[in-house]
Amino acid sequence: MAQPSDPLLPETRATGRLYFLDNLRIALTILVIAHHVGQAYGPTGGAWPIQEATRAGILGPFFTVNRSFFMSLFFLISGYLMVMSYDRSRPLVFVKARLVRLGVPLMAFFLLVIPLQQYLCHRLTGDLGTMSFGRYYADCYFGNGQPPAGWKGLWPEMNFGHLWYVEHLLLFSLCYALLRTLRLRLSQTDVAQARPPRTWAIMLFVLALAFASATIRIWYPIDKWIGFLGFIQVAFADVPRDLSFFILGAVAYRRQWLLSLPNRMGRIWLLLGITLAALWYVYAMGLRQVLPISRNTMGIVYPIWEALLCCGLCIGLLYWFRARLNRQTRWSQALAEGQYAAYLFHVPVIVLIQYAVANIALGPFSKFLFVTAVGVPLTFLLAHGIRHPALVRKVL
Repeated sequence: MAQPSDPLLPETRATGRLYFLDNLRIALTILVIAHHVGQAYGPTGGAWPIQEATRAGILGPFFTVNRSFFMSLFFLISGYLMVMSYDRSRPLVFVKARLVRLGVPLMAFFLLVIPLQQYLCHRLTGDLGTMSFGRYYADCYFGNGQPPAGWKGLWPEMNFGHLWYVEHLLLFSLCYALLRTLRLRLSQTDVAQARPPRTWAIMLFVLALAFASATIRIWYPIDKWIGFLGFIQVAFADVPRDLSFFILGAVAYRRQWLLSLPNRMGRIWLLLGITLAALWYVYAMGLRQVLPISRNTMGIVYPIWEALLCCGLCIGLLYWFRARLNRQTRWSQALAEGQYAAYLFHVPVIVLIQYAVANIALGPFSKFLFVTAVGVPLTFLLAHGIRHPALVRKVL
């Protein structure tokens, strides 16, 4: 039997850096920013400081398609890079690095940035009168005053806002380090013998993921967030997908799936993911009026569609970025370096822009496009400025 070809790309062999993963994370961060911009202008079930009276219906399927794959792809990439990082350092060094890079921003946002952000939003809308930030902070965390909607104070539930992803990533990383310490290790696979997963195996995973998601959503529907154990901010409806993709990322590093994925396989899954996304847009924007699907049937169809779309876009985008964007320019390097800080700080940036354009006579979709176009570069510029001090760069 012929041996698989060398899966290492020329750029990877030369530098050891997977530029396509850097570029993919930049694209996903931009998509996250756009997703949160749309919270003010589209039909969403989530809370957001700025709420337009009229809504752009086209953002409904935009939200649905996004939430079906983009955070899971973030987790897959994070799982892949986590194992790489662990293998290149000692266990205690790895744990310390995770606590610094993930834990420090979590606590900084929880203790200062998020309450300050909430306070400014309430001040802009005139809800707080002359209340000082100190009084507001005390009410949110320690007192019996009137904290912002959805804020549960320090206990019993900690509120990390959009940093729930960072919190989960920290917990997953620490659990992985514990397993490695206990010597329950994933088997090492030689790169020369690496083989991508077979199509039948992916389809079995799709069905298992769909079943797990449909089952857990009986008790925990989409967008239901709870404070599990008081400090884990979690939407259980998405845990089967996000956790399984994080684990797949760890396995993908061992078996070199990202580098050995055949181009033909990547193109097929990318086409499948795009087709499923397009079908949802067509259905949500009008076809549902012609061919309505009952709630019980949708309870079966939707989890399968979601799992297929997630696998299709995750596999397909990894292939496409590897094939087309496995290179780095000066600009993409700067964006990659600021990607994490942009993810952390994008919410206050876009909320301020949304507030500034709130009274401008534009439709909701036009405002969505404008705020996204302005908010993305401003967020990355802010990220670049925040990272300038050497001490901050060690964290961000």
